[in-house]
Amino acid sequence: MKKSSLALMMMGLVASSATQAAEVYNKDGNKLDVYGKVKAMHYISDYDSKDGDQTYVRFGIKGETQINDQLTGYGRWESEFSGNKTESDSTQKTRLAFAGLKLKNYGSFDYGRNLGALYDVEAWTDMFPEFGGDSSAQTDNFMTKRASGLATYRNTDFFGVVDGLDMTLQYQGKNEGREAKKQNGDGFGTSLSYDFGGSDFAISAAYTSSDRTNDQNLLARGVGKKSGSLGDRSEI
Repeated sequence: MKKSSLALMMMGLVASSATQAAEVYNKDGNKLDVYGKVKAMHYISDYDSKDGDQTYVRFGIKGETQINDQLTGYGRWESEFSGNKTESDSTQKTRLAFAGLKLKNYGSFDYGRNLGALYDVEAWTDMFPEFGGDSSAQTDNFMTKRASGLATYRNTDFFGVVDGLDMTLQYQGKNEGREAKKQNGDGFGTSLSYDFGGSDFAISAAYTSSDRTNDQNLLARGVGKKSGSLGDRSEI
């Protein structure tokens, strides 16, 4: 059977509950929240890998602790479990896992598996129950969406001086122990956004640049592309 070449040809039947959150603990500057969602979903698609049941459960924990009147520690972990596999299959995946420190008006710094700097722009289109933010934002694709080994500095309201002006600086360490298309070399990214308060209007811009790994360069040559045709870096 001829396969459809356009993702837009895919049809989805989605029944989704909104993400629910609950405060578990909040005392003496220590706070812990849990959240999650269940999505019952079935795809009708020409692609065998997509067609059928796509049900999943998502669960997360967010916490923070007040170290002093200036410094706060925080962390987040989020996981997803597939509902379309047998009990013997390992279907759990970690979506987010990071921890960091926030120094009042000077910003926050964290490290772990987090959202890439480019997602600060892509997030504007990732608001639908399904098929949201699917253009350049792909998981474990440099710093376009969720990725590992991210050191992230974020500053909101620009040191408390300019309301609505937010800045992100990010570094990603090399990740080679996986399939080539999910690998990345060392890279950096940045984003800047400004929210025009009270106008429901904001602008955002982001830039990332990462080294490609040797496996990725070899893979490109293996499909008939000349050495250097893609370059040694990925820039978005």
